[in-house]
Amino acid sequence: MKNLRTFLFFGLLITVAAAMGLATRQAAPESTLPSVDNPGPLGLRALYLYLREGGASVEAHRDSLEALPFTARTVVLAAPQARSVSSIEVEALERFVQAGGTLVFLTSREKAKGQPALEQWLELEQSSWLGASSRGLPQGDQDLGGTSVDVWLPAGAARGSSAFRVSRDRGVRLGLAEAVPIAGLEDSAVLWRLGLGQGEVYVAAGPDLAENRRLEQLDNLRFWDALAARGPLVFDEFHHSEAPPPPLSRGLWVFALQCLAVGVLYVFARGTRLGAPRPQLPERHRSALEYVQSMGWLARRSKVERELLPELARHLRQLTHERLGIPLALSEEETARMLEQRCGIPAAHYLEARAELARVLDQRDISPKDYARLAARYARLEAIVTGRQGPTGSGPP
Repeated sequence: MKNLRTFLFFGLLITVAAAMGLATRQAAPESTLPSVDNPGPLGLRALYLYLREGGASVEAHRDSLEALPFTARTVVLAAPQARSVSSIEVEALERFVQAGGTLVFLTSREKAKGQPALEQWLELEQSSWLGASSRGLPQGDQDLGGTSVDVWLPAGAARGSSAFRVSRDRGVRLGLAEAVPIAGLEDSAVLWRLGLGQGEVYVAAGPDLAENRRLEQLDNLRFWDALAARGPLVFDEFHHSEAPPPPLSRGLWVFALQCLAVGVLYVFARGTRLGAPRPQLPERHRSALEYVQSMGWLARRSKVERELLPELARHLRQLTHERLGIPLALSEEETARMLEQRCGIPAAHYLEARAELARVLDQRDISPKDYARLAARYARLEAIVTGRQGPTGSGPP
């Protein structure tokens, strides 16, 4: 019976722990990468599979754009952010378009993650915000973050389309004179077409036309069907992955080996020896008496500074002011009289101490003996003022 209760108790604990783990468990955040490998709302996986299942030739290109497949007819750059498109790759894309290829550049909504080389080539910049529009959506279908844009010029891949569904964000503008806006809302364009040689370039304000969440809305799919009908279509995945770190150089390996050798040498030099133990040296510390004798010797060797004598009188007067309230501006005679009244010091004692101080100051050389005598006399006066000694010289009870 006891074993059964123990089993039930631990089973209950395990159940509670599992329930708490499931309750606090959070799903991983959805990826925002517009990649053909991302099945989330912001990914392009649905478009990739749709085109493949429809019989189109679709490929995910995972190498530099300098080496595009010879059979490629359309290249799609969907908001590349992990790597920058180099100027050499831009030249390769320009040659590809001049030879009759189609480039679709879906720009990034984040300005800090743009592509300077591509933007400089196309003279690309952001324009005004798009307004809200739900035109063309089925009854009851809600897309709060999106808007419907009109196809202004149904030409090229937009032929036969009337409206696209995109994010309600900023539009895009191309500064090239040959560029033509073919879709937008009011005065903000979201899709441009640029004829270049025998090919053409499409520039869209963001990857909205290809994202999984809006692929089936309005004429978005028709745009991609028109591009896939031209021939093999390539999605750039190379610029969606971070560049690998550079390999360690030979110099770094040599430096690491040098550090290792120095560390081994230090351990060998500071390590414990296994030989016979050495006798421990006794440590002798100086006593307090030795310190006192040293200070006395130093005092005998040193000369008394003349400024120390007036400091004795000044300190006594300051003490009488703080303890007895005797003003500092009083004369010595008045101070002696008030000392006799308030703490019992005979006025003659105080005046004799002042006279002796004046005599010593008049001497050419002040001996340590004279300074010690005066210091002791003033110390007795200070002891009486502070109450540590009675006027008769007796200490406190």
